[in-house]
Amino acid sequence: MARIWNFNPGPSTLPLSALEKARADIPDFQGTGMAVMELSHRSKEFAAVHEQTKSLLKSLFGIPDNFHILFLQGGASLQFAMVPMNLLKQGRSADYIVTGSWSKKAIKEAKIVGSARLAGSSEENQFNRIPSPDSLDLDSEAVYVHITSNNTIAGTQWSRFPETGNVPIVADMSSDILSRRIDLAPFGLIYAGAQKNLGPSGVTVVLIRDDLLAQCRDDIPTLLRYQTHVEKDSMFNTPPTYSIYFMKLVLEWVKEKGGLDAIEKENNAKAELLYGTMDKYPEFFKGTVETDSRSRMNATFRLPTEEFEAAFISEAKSAGFGGLKGHRSVGGIRVSMYNAMPLKGIEELTRFMEDFHKKNG
Repeated sequence: MARIWNFNPGPSTLPLSALEKARADIPDFQGTGMAVMELSHRSKEFAAVHEQTKSLLKSLFGIPDNFHILFLQGGASLQFAMVPMNLLKQGRSADYIVTGSWSKKAIKEAKIVGSARLAGSSEENQFNRIPSPDSLDLDSEAVYVHITSNNTIAGTQWSRFPETGNVPIVADMSSDILSRRIDLAPFGLIYAGAQKNLGPSGVTVVLIRDDLLAQCRDDIPTLLRYQTHVEKDSMFNTPPTYSIYFMKLVLEWVKEKGGLDAIEKENNAKAELLYGTMDKYPEFFKGTVETDSRSRMNATFRLPTEEFEAAFISEAKSAGFGGLKGHRSVGGIRVSMYNAMPLKGIEELTRFMEDFHKKNG
């Protein structure tokens, strides 16, 4: 088996132990004579998987009892529409802080449904930073404030979340959920596609607080109501069973690693090593993000020329490093350092960066 160092931004690298466990389970899951993806979602065997996954997520992320955990489909992109459809009643508005491509898409969908205000943006600076607190124009009467906690394309991340008073934060945490410990008190709803830190693509985690659930509209299609999925425990329609099962394996791996504190410690070490290498040669590995807005999940930089960038990506691929090409909309280099990327992977990559600079700098 020849595994590479997988720096893809999503779907992304997964823990090897989880992959091996999944491989062993495929022909016969727990003596059922069936693979997990063949089990009925109503079976007692899958019901146990479903409950274990919820329990692990609640314990590891510190989710309070007043939150409901949902496993839905459609990715974060569907949540761009579901959030305002459920929460934006006539005569009310929501605030959106735009920090990259995904939050631009989120506010676009919200404006189709109702009133969505632009409360802050860093677009005029090519999304190279998170807006400063004093630049935000927040409405104390807003239904919610929407943010994207980490921006995979721009390479920025909220280190301190905005202070919104009594207005709940709704957050797209697709690319940094379960990467660090956070206080969930300001949040009313969190959603995340699984394909970065939680598992394979196909399932979207939604955490919704009781008080926001009580405010949701009931005059929208049944499948798009959060209340429907809460009442049916994410079983209103056939759920993505295999993706939920694999999420359980990933969460078990997180627990075995020492939980969220251990994961956060390693993520910090990876980011410090990578950014430290970049900062040694700032004219060669040119970071695209202001220092205080740097993401610990997706580091972005440019080289002196596009030819150097093409050579870097090509030589890196030959050396066993995949997925380093920046997003097509911005170019450059992107290093995705999600939970399952071990520190050793960053150590190997930074050695490659040192060698590349020595030959070309």
